[in-house]
Amino acid sequence: MNAEEHLNSLLSLAGENELVEFKEAKKQFDFNKLGQYFSALSNEANLSNLPHAWLVFGVENKHNVVGTEYIASLARRNDLKREIAEKTTNRLTFINIHEVAHPQGRVLLFEIPAAPQGIPTAWNGHYFGRDGESLGPLNIEEIERIRTQNKAYDWSAAIVNGATLDDLDSTAIEQAKISYAKKNPKQADNLQHWDTKTFLNKAKLTINGAITRTAILLLGKPESSHWINPASTTITWILKDKDGIEKDYEHFSCPLLLSVNDIFNKVRNLKYRYMIEGTLFPEEVDQYDPY
Repeated sequence: MNAEEHLNSLLSLAGENELVEFKEAKKQFDFNKLGQYFSALSNEANLSNLPHAWLVFGVENKHNVVGTEYIASLARRNDLKREIAEKTTNRLTFINIHEVAHPQGRVLLFEIPAAPQGIPTAWNGHYFGRDGESLGPLNIEEIERIRTQNKAYDWSAAIVNGATLDDLDSTAIEQAKISYAKKNPKQADNLQHWDTKTFLNKAKLTINGAITRTAILLLGKPESSHWINPASTTITWILKDKDGIEKDYEHFSCPLLLSVNDIFNKVRNLKYRYMIEGTLFPEEVDQYDPY
């Protein structure tokens, strides 16, 4: 991003709004107020379905550049990122702090990330928002609108564009049919007459024949895991000694429907023996229950 060009585009706006705030901040700016603006602009970006919002220092409300001496060094700007993260939800902080040498003075562009889906951004435990140019508490309707975002989105049910039945493992599909028949005994006879596409639709692993992320995770070939990047399809088994030192490990990937059994077989279920009062014969129990 060209910071100078972006500054010019912000200066060309008719005025401040929920996503853009201008401040003179010629020398200093109250840290707590800065955090409140961070929370407010982050939440408003989320509600507007935009990736970020902007806080601009060195510009007055009428869009005249006056310059700022606030956090002049790169080291101080990095410190500010850390200080903001220490008081926000999930340590959210500025994406970047852009410095622009404008002819009328130095300008800082604080690039503020949108609140994550389902998680409003708080500052010191309080949620802030904006009504036009005004800073204030985020109202309850907006808080709930952000919080319910994850409920409306099922990551696992998303369609994997470009994936086909060729990306699925035939052995895993057959195992899925066996499990489906056990779970739905009334459909066992019909299952014999279904082709693979029909079965996967019935099992809700595909949607109208389209491959979902769930289908890739449970039934995908190992080389098909790239379809759901950057999510990881790997489960790692690690063996450690009594001192916590790693002695062995193994990675397991798609199809997870089959891999979970391989992982289970790697778990060492040791026998524990203990004496019960009144007998010389020890009782034996497994370290883990078999379920």
